Amino acid sequence: FQPCLASISWCDILMHPLHPISLYIPDSPMSRHRHPLLKRASLPPGTVPVIGSTSDQPVRITVFDYDATHFEEKIVGKISECFPFRDTETVTWINVDGLGNPKLIEDLGKCFTIHPLIIEDIFNTWQRPKMEDQEQYIYLNLKMLSYPDTTKDIKIEHISMVIGHNFLISFQEDIGDIFDPVRERIRKEGRIRKFGPDYLAYALIDGIVDNYFTVLEKLEEQIEDLEEELVANPSPASIQKVNLLKKDMIFLRKSVWPLREMINNLEQSESPLIQESTRIYLRDVYNHTIQVIDTLETFRDLVSGMIDIYLSGLSYKMNEIMKVLTLIATIFIPLTFVVGLYGMNFKHMPEIEWEYGYYAVLVVLAVMVAVILTYYRKKKWI
Repeated sequence: FQPCLASISWCDILMHPLHPISLYIPDSPMSRHRHPLLKRASLPPGTVPVIGSTSDQPVRITVFDYDATHFEEKIVGKISECFPFRDTETVTWINVDGLGNPKLIEDLGKCFTIHPLIIEDIFNTWQRPKMEDQEQYIYLNLKMLSYPDTTKDIKIEHISMVIGHNFLISFQEDIGDIFDPVRERIRKEGRIRKFGPDYLAYALIDGIVDNYFTVLEKLEEQIEDLEEELVANPSPASIQKVNLLKKDMIFLRKSVWPLREMINNLEQSESPLIQESTRIYLRDVYNHTIQVIDTLETFRDLVSGMIDIYLSGLSYKMNEIMKVLTLIATIFIPLTFVVGLYGMNFKHMPEIEWEYGYYAVLVVLAVMVAVILTYYRKKKWI
């Protein structure tokens, strides 16, 4: 607490909160594709919507403190252990895994003077990616996509970042992420150790965007397999897969498209927190985001076209069935005419008394079938 107690404003905020954050716990869990309206009209600004219980969900806090010559990494047991890093000259990355303890995040926000509305946005995991420049810090939120090994569904996780002059605080929905390569770069005294928290924010964003390509590759495999299934054996289960994939594409588009605007605003920001040397890297990750969006749009077109493939497949199967039935019908129509002709109950029919009449009719029927089949083959109908 010593660095914080040296600041009167921090003590005032801690002892007399100007804008206390209330909690609202909804009744139903949140869906990936459909989010309930958690914030009600009667609740004041700064209300934190919390999903589920607020006491039994695990929260893990890790701290990376470094500069060109110094490095420290530790897992924090108490939130108060993060407070001394507020006023250090080194770069500090505080990563909070899990949003199950609002009180902990609220205390961390008070120490680093994060506005209550920003704390509310950290918990609003359904909102679109955006950037807010608060002069003393920059707030970012975006979506982290991944494909867990245990499931074929895309995992979409809300990530929030607060970039200060010497710190970066990241908040994640769940424990576990894709930032291990960034951590290794920090441990190995790479280029990242020579830059500030703005470059660290770029590295995290770049890791998230690069992982989008991994997700898109697996999506491409699903699309190709589904296309082959629709062409070879379309079924009602296939069209259900198409509809689910189409919903995934819509949700991914809502998550990725705003990211382009957020990165562009960050790169063009006049905030002194973004160094000029970092802007070129932000432009590079912006170009990667454009590639992701173009690929996603291509996939959307392919998925939309799958319905036409499905209908075409059903139409082809129906045409094949009708073709077989038509061929059978056209073969038996003349045969039916012949047997019907000789089935009439007239007394004076010359062939009725003929000894070989029955065998002659069978030969005529066989010749008719052979002629019809020869004609169909010549026309390439069979």
